[in-house]
Amino acid sequence: MTTVSSPADVVRRPGTTTSAYPRYLAGKLGGAAVSLFAVLVTSFFLFRIIPGDPVKAMTHGVPTSAEQMATLRRQFGLDLPLWQQFTDYCAKALTGDLGMSYQFRAPVGELIANKLPATLLLTGVAVVVYSAIGLWLGTRSAWRHGGVGDRLHTGVALTLWSVPSFWLGLLLIIVFSVGIGPIPGMFPTGGMESGDETGFAYVLDVAHHMVLPVLTLVAVGYAQTLLVMRASLLDEMGSDYLTTARAKGLRDDAVRRRHAVPNALLPTITMIFINLGHVAAGSILVETVFSWPGLGGLFYQALSVPDLPLVQGLFVVFAGAMILMNLLADLLYPLLDPRVGR
Repeated sequence: MTTVSSPADVVRRPGTTTSAYPRYLAGKLGGAAVSLFAVLVTSFFLFRIIPGDPVKAMTHGVPTSAEQMATLRRQFGLDLPLWQQFTDYCAKALTGDLGMSYQFRAPVGELIANKLPATLLLTGVAVVVYSAIGLWLGTRSAWRHGGVGDRLHTGVALTLWSVPSFWLGLLLIIVFSVGIGPIPGMFPTGGMESGDETGFAYVLDVAHHMVLPVLTLVAVGYAQTLLVMRASLLDEMGSDYLTTARAKGLRDDAVRRRHAVPNALLPTITMIFINLGHVAAGSILVETVFSWPGLGGLFYQALSVPDLPLVQGLFVVFAGAMILMNLLADLLYPLLDPRVGR
């Protein structure tokens, strides 16, 4: 009987790794560099079309003469031609200088660094939780597709995925923070800490504040991983190598765990890495609803002015994180499937 191997068991011919993978790697690195440059261009010109004058917004309600307005525009470089503003912006961005915030009068990089830990904590925990739930439920739904559990999991996932995150967040605040009927208010309405705790009590306080925003992100986010994993595994279930594995006497759980799931992971790995890219971006709506002191709330504040250097810097960080995670996923593919990168 001829043994049919799974794609993950394919072995490269001698010489294919040394000759093909460097070209594959160079192509992915070059694509990432081009994407990053496109982000710089987009971040500069996109936010220039936002209506509003930053100088007028900063001096709103403060008596300011025309000479003072002109001085502020000169100080922030807004009096320069657009092409010169763009070249200055790109030159500084390549050295890590994202400019000076109009609103906070502080370096953009410093503001982002101060807010980043809160965002990484909130969205990082949420991504880990909903990726694990999505992988587990997606695998179970596909392996028993058509059953009651599959229909139930898919229906709930699609329903929660279609719910706006800010609406769900507000609903959770009403039910579990304010309290409704017999349900008492159990969690804070917003913020990251109470401000009067230290040591282990501080950790518990932060965790207490994280419950509702994490629950909101998990409820909305796990559906995507579930659906991608389910669809990918369904595509693998009719493959010849699974039939051969069963014919060799492997139990159904072993066939799923050792053969089907590893080969269905490629699309899901892409989704997980994209979600990891979202960790740096956070969730603007959820952070705003729960007054979470992260990058999402900072972006909302910057957009309301508009604080162009801060908005541009945050956009570059958000998009750069996505590009980096996508690049890491591409570099991981050849390790999961030897056919990639040949």
